[in-house]
Amino acid sequence: MRWGNLTKFLVIVLAILAAASYYMLPLALSIKQGLDLQGGTHVVLEASDTTEAQVNDDAMQRVVTIIESRINELGLTEPIVQRQGDRRVIVELPGVKDPEKAIEMLGRTALMEFKDENGNVVMTGKDLKDAKAHKEQSGQNMVAIEFSDEGTKKFADLTAKNVGKRIAILLDGQVLTNPVVQEAIPGGKAVISGSQTLEEAQKLAILLRSGALPVKVDILETRTVGPTLGEDSKAKSMEAFVIGIAAIVIFMLFFYGVSGFVANVALVLYVLLLLVSLKMLNATLTLPGIAGIILSMGMAVDANVLIFERFKEEYRNGKTLRAAMDAGFTRAFATILDANLTTLIVVAVLFFLGTGPIKGFAVTLGVGIVLSMFSAITATRYILRTLIHANIIRSSKVFGVWGGER
Repeated sequence: MRWGNLTKFLVIVLAILAAASYYMLPLALSIKQGLDLQGGTHVVLEASDTTEAQVNDDAMQRVVTIIESRINELGLTEPIVQRQGDRRVIVELPGVKDPEKAIEMLGRTALMEFKDENGNVVMTGKDLKDAKAHKEQSGQNMVAIEFSDEGTKKFADLTAKNVGKRIAILLDGQVLTNPVVQEAIPGGKAVISGSQTLEEAQKLAILLRSGALPVKVDILETRTVGPTLGEDSKAKSMEAFVIGIAAIVIFMLFFYGVSGFVANVALVLYVLLLLVSLKMLNATLTLPGIAGIILSMGMAVDANVLIFERFKEEYRNGKTLRAAMDAGFTRAFATILDANLTTLIVVAVLFFLGTGPIKGFAVTLGVGIVLSMFSAITATRYILRTLIHANIIRSSKVFGVWGGER
């Protein structure tokens, strides 16, 4: 018996199991959850033609970009915004506590106009560079706006020509403020007053920063997914996950003995690394994402099965345990690599051509496949080699009930 290798084996196994028991649950709970797991709001928007603007592909792309910008400005957790057909946009807002306020921001055209006393539109929101809300010392809520270089020239010319006159600033046809110009303003900055609260001023600033929608957009459907339904989906998913893990552990122990135990330890390491990766990627976990995790776990087990079967074949052909193990891993590697590469090609197609939950499935499956190859080929091999080098087990214990005795 070689105590150094045995000690190394025990330290590795205990370290992996201890790290998993301490970090796995907090990591799982800290990963962001999608609409189907935590509830939220599902909104369908539809663009329509007007006399001012017609719906086309370019306009719809800009609608999606602007809505994404508005939602991100609100600080919502990993929203999903995607086109559906030629005129519709699907928006999912996970975990929204006040969906009405969020929905109110989505469909607003947010067309900003500067009009002189004669009602002529001299400038629009396209001339803006930035907009920020703040509260002045007097307690008044204001929105400070800054113009682009071209907008600065237009605003300076507008104010110079209208000293002593009123300039109306409108949003979607509603007058926000209608001040009298005291003097020309060449600096390219101005303020909009009239907001009752700081929150109202902040929403106005968001709308101005994100820009106006190029076409008219109506809210066609609003559906709330309650947290109870989300919790129910999560509970069923976790139940399936636990049952799957238990079945895998029992299967590997029964058919592959000590090798199966080592594979199970490597599987625990795989799950831990996957959770760390999803956390670092700031991924959002959805039901399809959980399906991707479970599928990649199955592929990890499949890789171990291929390796152990080759391992047994090599041992039955007269090789020692150490030589049989090395040969088994070497022979199985090409098959495992080919199978995983073809799956990764499918994952790439799903990620680049899919949307929403499909991308989530592709991300978890892709990351899972890469990590499963590491756990099956590198981690399992290293731990098993350390154990075999300790010289404390016979072949029947290594190979389980379907032993590899010659």
